[in-house]
Amino acid sequence: MNFQVAVRVPFGLVDPAFAVQLETLSANFFVEALARNAKAAFEASQLLPSSIRETALKIIADELDKNSDSILNANREDLKDAQRDVDAGRMSKPMLNRLDLGQPGKWEQMVKGVADVADLLDPTGIISYASELDENLALYRVSCPIGVLLVIFEARPEVVVNIAALAIKSGNAAILKGGKESNRTTTELAKAISEGLRRSSLPATYIQTVQTRAEVSALLALDQFIDLVIPRGSNELVRNIQNNTRIPVMGHADGLCHVYLHQDAGHEKAVRVVVDSKIDYPSACNAVETLLIHRSLLHTLWTEVASALLNAGVQLICDEEALSAIPQSIARANPNSITRSDEQSYRTEHLDLKLSVKTVDSLDAAIHHINTHSSHHTDTIVTESEADGSKFCRGVDSAGTFVNASTRFADGFRYGFGTEVGISTGKIHARGPVGLEGLVIYKYMLRSKDRKGHIVGEFGAGEGKKRYKHTPIDTSAVPF
Repeated sequence: MNFQVAVRVPFGLVDPAFAVQLETLSANFFVEALARNAKAAFEASQLLPSSIRETALKIIADELDKNSDSILNANREDLKDAQRDVDAGRMSKPMLNRLDLGQPGKWEQMVKGVADVADLLDPTGIISYASELDENLALYRVSCPIGVLLVIFEARPEVVVNIAALAIKSGNAAILKGGKESNRTTTELAKAISEGLRRSSLPATYIQTVQTRAEVSALLALDQFIDLVIPRGSNELVRNIQNNTRIPVMGHADGLCHVYLHQDAGHEKAVRVVVDSKIDYPSACNAVETLLIHRSLLHTLWTEVASALLNAGVQLICDEEALSAIPQSIARANPNSITRSDEQSYRTEHLDLKLSVKTVDSLDAAIHHINTHSSHHTDTIVTESEADGSKFCRGVDSAGTFVNASTRFADGFRYGFGTEVGISTGKIHARGPVGLEGLVIYKYMLRSKDRKGHIVGEFGAGEGKKRYKHTPIDTSAVPF
């Protein structure tokens, strides 16, 4: 059953503080019912074959296509309000760009992503460990869904669709909360998803959405129903949620990514990697924000890289050495695009055509700088040395460490995971782009086929006691 308790008290008739308490009580009743429904939907779905989930996703993709006009109209209304906020200085231009579902190819890619997820291998029921403990006693470690997910994100409305698809495919129920700046779009997307679920054999409450901060606050207290919280947004958002819930949190925070140009970096390779890492989509969390340059390159390769970045419209925020090394002819031609950095420059996620630049003396210094300043998202080195590339990958403590490749490759779709929940920069069961495998956990299944069953009391070191065999089992033919 899905219901909402609504309490609306005219503020002029009662004490305003009391009216707010009643509104909060209403939200608490509503979200507890919502969370109960999600838990019930999850439990009911566990006995359904995976083919039901695949069919549901294809129906949802169809519903999205059928409702594209109403969804994109709602998105245009959100964009009008967002533009007013940008003009008033209340919203950044990069966030506005993230809101727009009408960008060329974005809608088509979103809908295709649902169908692509449907066609991926089922991540549940996979055996990762199997051992015979005794004759006719077998232990299996089997992948299974996490349960009920609460996913809170900012700006990008397509995340509703991405996460719904991943949750359904991986067997998880989900409650989703988008940013207020995309409320109209999120509401229309949620309607299409709900209609698709109603046409399928999955419970209609498998994917649900909430709209207000009060509802989120109430949900964060419901650890008896919600199994994992996934915040996708700013560091402030992630930390606030971590500090206000007992539920495990998978943090998706800033993308403060680096490219390091090693002393032996090839010129063409360096220009291509740096420019693509910055300009391919500057407001993405996997765009480079800081360029580290080995000191020996300041009067050679740096000149080429700086020129290429400036030609692409990038503003360079340089330390004194990198700034001084830019030829005067280039500096005069770009008087408003080259500025001096400060310490905060290297802790800033620009999400724009801006790039902080710093000079370092060695690979060790580059690794130290990255580990000190980065958000542990994705960092890359440009080098011709296989040994130094390997050292960089081992030494940098980030979810993604690349050699001679753009940071923009850090993406679930590009990794072959389908769409993604986001990039996890934490160190729990999932790290980096979180696709289907990041949304499953495992359980241990123990099966006795002995006529009398098995009991622990028969095992031990004494006389007449059994010894455990712990023999690996061939998992090619198993009962799951």
